[in-house]
Formats: sequence, C-alpha cells, structure tokens
Amino acid sequence: MVANISFPRFLKLGPGAVEELGSVLIDLDVQRPLLVTDAFMVSTGAAERLLKIIEATGKEAALFAETVPDPTTDSLQAGLDAAAAHDADAIIGFGGGSPMDTAKALAVLSTQGGVMRDFKAPRLYAGPALPIIAIPTTAGSGSEATQFTIITDVESDEKMLCPGLSFLPIASIVDSELTMSMPPRLTADTGVDALTHAIEAYVSKKANPISDGLALSAMRTIGKYLLRAYRDGSDREAREHMMHASTQAGMAFSNASVCLVHGMSRPIGAHFHVAHGLSNAMLLPAITSFSISGAQDRYADCARQLGAAERTDSDDSASKKLIEFIDTLCADVEVPRPGTYGIDRARWDELIPLMAEQALASGSPSNNPVVPTAEEIAELYRTVY
Repeated sequence: MVANISFPRFLKLGPGAVEELGSVLIDLDVQRPLLVTDAFMVSTGAAERLLKIIEATGKEAALFAETVPDPTTDSLQAGLDAAAAHDADAIIGFGGGSPMDTAKALAVLSTQGGVMRDFKAPRLYAGPALPIIAIPTTAGSGSEATQFTIITDVESDEKMLCPGLSFLPIASIVDSELTMSMPPRLTADTGVDALTHAIEAYVSKKANPISDGLALSAMRTIGKYLLRAYRDGSDREAREHMMHASTQAGMAFSNASVCLVHGMSRPIGAHFHVAHGLSNAMLLPAITSFSISGAQDRYADCARQLGAAERTDSDDSASKKLIEFIDTLCADVEVPRPGTYGIDRARWDELIPLMAEQALASGSPSNNPVVPTAEEIAELYRTVY
C-alpha cells in the first residue's frame, strides 16, 4: 500500500511562538486574515493580543468569535458572512479543536461554496480553499496538523468527518504558553484525546513508517507528562511536552487515520453533546480490550512506549498491561462513564442502533485491527455505559 504523507508547509514550535504570527502572515503574503475563535478567548484578552500582533504588521484583520463547541452546519453561516464581509484572504483558527474545525470549514466553504455534507467522508477534498493558519490553545485535538474537520449536521445529528488536503493548515503555531490556563478537566480530556490519536494511528491498518515514529514518540511523552500536567497546571515542562505530543499525535493520525474509538465517539458527541476528548476517553479502555487480538504486537509496543510494560515483557503480557494502564489513567484523571456523566440510560439504549450505524458509516472502524459488525458496536456501547 502506498502511504500518502502530508504536513503543514511549516510550523512554529515553542513557548512564545505566537509572537511569530506577524512573520507568518508576511511569509504567506496574507493581507486580510479573519481570526476565528470563541467568546472565551475574547474574554481572556488572548484574541485582542493576536489582533494587535496582526495589526503591527500592517495587515487588516477581522474577528469572528462566535464559534461554538462541536460546531454545527448552522453555526457556520455567521462565519461565512464575516469572511465575505471582510473579503478575507486567509483564515486563522485560534483556540481548541472547535474553533480550528470551524476555521477549516470556513476556509473551504468561503471559496468552494456548497454545504458541509458535500465534503463528508469518503470524499477527499483537495480543491480551492483559503489558506488556514492554526494556533491551538489546548494540547489534545492535534487539529493544527491534520487534514480533517468535524462538523455536526443539525438535520441528522451526525458528526461528519470531512477529510482532504484543503482542510490541512498551511502553517501552524504551537505555543505551550497558551495552554497554561487549561483547567484540570480540560487537561485530562484533551490529553487522553491525544493518547487516543497516537494509539489509533499506530494500530490503524493505514499505519506507515512515518506515522509510526510520530505516534510512538507521542505515546512516550504522554506516558511521562499527562498526569503531571493534570495534577499541576503550572508545570511548564509538562505543558510544553504535552503540546509537542499533541501535535505529533495529530500528524500521526492525519497520515494513518483513526479507528473504532473515533468512529464510536463522534455519535456520542453529536447526540449527547459530550466533548470529543471526553467521549474518546469514555471509550478507550473497552475498545482497546476489544481490538487487541487483531494487533497484539502493536498494542504491546504501545504499552512499552507508555512505560506500562518492560521491553522484556512478552506481547501477551505487555498488551494486558496496556489495558491496566489505560484503566488506571482514566481513573486517575476521573473520566466518567456515560451513566455517571448524566446521560439517560433509556435514551442511550434507544439511540444505540443509530449510533452504531453512524459509527460504521464514518469509515473509521474499517481501519481497526478487529473490524466490528454493527451488533458488536452496539454491544460495546452497552458495555461502556
């Protein structure tokens, strides 16, 4: 199988890197960027900081701060109006995964037109789009390095995976200083999200030598630093390493795709409005246990990289230790089950057939080491509740 490898054209990495935004705009010859973010980043003054950096270079910036968690097809229209009114020639996504997903969608729709369902997988879109500059403020989604965006269709309550090179940022600025104010819950959810990206990229049927190296490196870092960042948000070393790991994991899964966890996670987010990282965390232990038999050697590698197993452990022993490690990690960072999170059991059971259908339709489960049936997915939903 030929692997298709794609990364942002360039990336600025390190504490304080956001101050380089002006030079990025100059290098890209951008004149009228639209800064896409959310109300929180405005309230902290972070959005104003970026606008001043942009304006100091003589560029004309506009602000769109109406992005919503888990963006929907309806939530995009105001952003499209803002991009058109400003005659934007680039989109800057600033924030967590949701502002960056919104920015990617606006970059494509502003140029190509149509609706997001037109770009849903399995279509791969590589046509006209405004250049995207991504500046993450969480260490988890890896969206700054991926050729995907996820938008919920309000008509069907489906979280649509929209892939293709046109959704890949042309440039990214990865500054760990922007994550210092993340609260413990967000640190945990985004950290486990990054771990899920790394594990699924490594065990994916589309894994390749480039994605493998990035995924293994990310796992090694996450195993060492996630709990530190969760327990002490002021730990700058832990924050910086988690930011690097998140980007590496994003690069890994962008080039190897994801598997069953993500396939099952998106419907949970769409129907029950659970944050993406948290729904991944809810699923990771059970789905890993289900999948191990299909790639025991690879899951054993994951355990060794995370520090859960010794190099001398057999694959059987190491893969079992991986399950124990993930269970313990999720307990340590207080990941709830859907039931303890407050999701109604009757509603959950009612939606299981639809969620299983949507999970399969996303295509992600076909990358899994063990490709499940609809009934096996349904049973896994019952198990994790």
